[in-house]
Amino acid sequence: MSSTSAVTAHNTPPVRSKLPWVVLLLTVGTFLMTTTEFVIAGLLPELAGDFGITLAQAGLLITAFALGMIVGAPAMAIATLRLPRRTVLVVALCVFAAGHVIAALSDTYDVVLGARVLTALVTGAFWAVASVVATTAAGPAAASRALGVMMSGVGLATVIGVPLGSWAGQTVGWRGAFWALTLLSLMAAVFIARLIPADPQSAMLSSFRSQLAALRTGRLWLLLAATVLVTGGYMATFSYISPLLTERSGIPEALVPLVLVGFGAGSLLGTNAGGRFADSKPVRTFIAAALGVILVLLTLIPLSTNGPAAAALVVLLGATGMAVPPVATGLAVRFAAPAPTLAAALAVSAFNAGIALGSWIAGQTLESALGATGPAVVGVIMTAAGLVPLFILAALKATRPVR
Repeated sequence: MSSTSAVTAHNTPPVRSKLPWVVLLLTVGTFLMTTTEFVIAGLLPELAGDFGITLAQAGLLITAFALGMIVGAPAMAIATLRLPRRTVLVVALCVFAAGHVIAALSDTYDVVLGARVLTALVTGAFWAVASVVATTAAGPAAASRALGVMMSGVGLATVIGVPLGSWAGQTVGWRGAFWALTLLSLMAAVFIARLIPADPQSAMLSSFRSQLAALRTGRLWLLLAATVLVTGGYMATFSYISPLLTERSGIPEALVPLVLVGFGAGSLLGTNAGGRFADSKPVRTFIAAALGVILVLLTLIPLSTNGPAAAALVVLLGATGMAVPPVATGLAVRFAAPAPTLAAALAVSAFNAGIALGSWIAGQTLESALGATGPAVVGVIMTAAGLVPLFILAALKATRPVR
């Protein structure tokens, strides 16, 4: 080896082959909070029966959580701007646990609804701050890969957390499931308090004005628009996948949870693959994921009458759609580098806005001539619209961070 090569090799920063263990610890928190968001769907009959309300009224507990995430993520990011990130994570998990205690002890539906909103607010704060902690610990070269691993908690929640929570609700009641989430979140808070290192002093010197100034970039808002549309596209279909599988695919209702587990398995693959590729080609990876969603949905519409084909396509929908969160969050943090927590919070809001918008529009199509395929048609249209801001970003070659 020549002396020049030796110097170059010496000065080149090493690329991490393994991610810091902090990322895995944050994955546990993501798993718990996603389980809480999704498990309600499996507990609706128990909740409705316990409070003497309709299933539609019980379903408001899901809507309230989504709205709490949309508003809470950026609001809590600003409110906790001067607090150490480790403190925010611990407090978020403790309030998360308190929200479940309030709900489990309550005999009033309105109190449970309020507890869900409280839980959603701190969930948004946790996601935003955890995204920044994970990317900081992994370093710029592996930031998106770290986000992919952290967001594996979403897939794990679908594969493990939601089925276990539904089973617990059926055996010991929905309150038992809430008590279990309380205990696990408190344990996670203890581990994070003891094991995550303190923030560097520079991380606490940002001001509110500088945070807002970092958001004055068109690239960030193009990204958020794409995130809302593409997320709304695949979640419009997933939100109403059960009627599609039972009414058109002929899959027995008892087997639908297995198909949903397949979606979770696909999500695990998608979040990790998306995060890995996004470190070098983030915008291209986002475009590839969106094109993958469109292809899956266009195939699902005619093949939805075939049970095995429909089930396989649901798995692929998880793999393509769930590649979006780590890519979008990583790009948001990159585009608004001086305000990473607020940028990550806006990405969280964009995901939930997409879920709310897509599921609402898709729901209107169920009574139309499209029937059970209506949500998939909505998904194709929304995802195709999301390609427009993505192509603009690609044309601008917008990958460098704002300074």
